[in-house]
Amino acid sequence: VALDGGEAANLLMRILGIVTARGGSKGIPRKNIRLLAGKPLLQYTAEAALAASALERTLLSTDDAEIAEVGRSLGLWTPFLRPGQLAQDNTPTLPVLLHVIEWLALNDAPYDAYCLLQPTTPLRTSAQIDEAVNLLWGSDADSVVSVTPVPRHYHPDWQICLDETGQMGLWNGTPMGQIATRRQNLAPTYIRNGAIYAMRHATLAQQRSLYGNHCIAYLMPASQHLNIDTLDDWEQAEWILRQRNHDATHID
Repeated sequence: VALDGGEAANLLMRILGIVTARGGSKGIPRKNIRLLAGKPLLQYTAEAALAASALERTLLSTDDAEIAEVGRSLGLWTPFLRPGQLAQDNTPTLPVLLHVIEWLALNDAPYDAYCLLQPTTPLRTSAQIDEAVNLLWGSDADSVVSVTPVPRHYHPDWQICLDETGQMGLWNGTPMGQIATRRQNLAPTYIRNGAIYAMRHATLAQQRSLYGNHCIAYLMPASQHLNIDTLDDWEQAEWILRQRNHDATHID
């Protein structure tokens, strides 16, 4: 019997999805359970994670009882509330993930790998989660991180700094007279898009890192580079998702 990519990975290792959703968002209050195109923002990530065959189960890490209840109703595993000191505005992601694996060590069992899925990137699909996880398992990498291309007009070799007199120069100190003039001469560059981080247990537990020493990219199209941080981002996501819903229900 032929297996799809996610099923093949699951035969080899146990992979836990981890969704992080704290309650104290400042930019968009209660954004993780605010309705986006008719659904709580959290639901888009929950649906993708639960449909991803590479993930054995998906845990929700939240400090907020209401978010936890919504997560449970969506099918996410929510066995604890995250301590408040790990849900501050300036709390990095790494200690949140370390808290999860420390809880697992005491109450369940460690997994072979983990896949971090943030609710603020609602456009990612279950197929992309499976592909990223299988990219990790099919390599000797410590981690896989999703990226999207940087538009050429924002390329770092075209980024300019000004000194105190207004004199222009490239960000790396190169004089303006040496700037690349042809777009075709610019090597492609990429940015993390926040959609998928997959890492081995040892990367987190021993290296205490999301990336490790050997991190490879999972390339996603620029059309799915949407990380909701501001109300403008929210409005853009609302438009994209409503357009998708409209297209799905109006088939020629």
